[in-house]
Amino acid sequence: MWCPSVSLSLWANAWLAGKAAPDDVLDALSLWAPKQSVTAYDAVAAGHTGLPWPDVHDAGTVSLLQTLRAAVGRPAVPSGPAVPGRLRGTINVVLPVPGDVRGLAPGTQFERDALAAGEAVIITNPDDPGAAVGLVPEFTYAGEETDDEPDDDELCALSWIVYSLPGAPVLNHHELGDTEYALRSAVRSAADALGTIGLAGASGVDDPRGLVEQLLESTRHHSIPDHAPSRALRVLENAAHVDAIIAVSAGLSRLPDTDHLSARVVAGLEPAGTQSSSQAQIASDALRPLNGVVRSARMAAVSAILHSAWND
Repeated sequence: MWCPSVSLSLWANAWLAGKAAPDDVLDALSLWAPKQSVTAYDAVAAGHTGLPWPDVHDAGTVSLLQTLRAAVGRPAVPSGPAVPGRLRGTINVVLPVPGDVRGLAPGTQFERDALAAGEAVIITNPDDPGAAVGLVPEFTYAGEETDDEPDDDELCALSWIVYSLPGAPVLNHHELGDTEYALRSAVRSAADALGTIGLAGASGVDDPRGLVEQLLESTRHHSIPDHAPSRALRVLENAAHVDAIIAVSAGLSRLPDTDHLSARVVAGLEPAGTQSSSQAQIASDALRPLNGVVRSARMAAVSAILHSAWND
């Protein structure tokens, strides 16, 4: 539904544009974990951002803001109007999945870690494309550094690992209007296909609509900067709704914790309620294209919000 990379990119971009305060960035990230830190993965990334090297240690939340400001190569605007377009396109989100790793530098550790996380932030400096860096979030749970089994309910920190990139990546542009139309079309097609196999009645879920609403409600505490265009907000809401439907259809009846990403749906899950291999194949075929459409719509909406911060 939502992810730390989206929270960081939207609010950091708003801060750099003079549309938000530093505390707004930190407040948005605190919804994911009570403690934030940032660490350089390599010496080049440390040089681009001013992070410690070679004595690597986790820097705190203030250092995260300093890292972002250094990475974009521009001073933050503490107050007053921003200069239009000065940072447009320098902060981007990628949501890679197996088979679609566009925007990631091939063969790099950043590519592998971003793919494993399913998300990353890419920051480029308009004056120096070779200074591009990528950030991948990593959660830490209580008990991970001991012999105890980690308790999923004891999330204690969110670390951002900063990687140097070989150059400014080429990112796909998703047109907001096109993705919104594709989202609506895909929903209708999938609903028709799923209806033919009686998924709702066979799923074993007494109130599937209520479960969808619970999944949606668990993510609504995440805020979005005020400058966000209404159309982008609508697309994000629709994409979240479709994602919740996919999750319920796939049998993910366990509600996500407010600090976790457990609502994320991956391709290949067998939908709940399918009673035969043929029904499972029909449902899987109907759901598969929705994952890509939801991801594209979400990327288009996030991009529109990022750009809107610099339109004044």
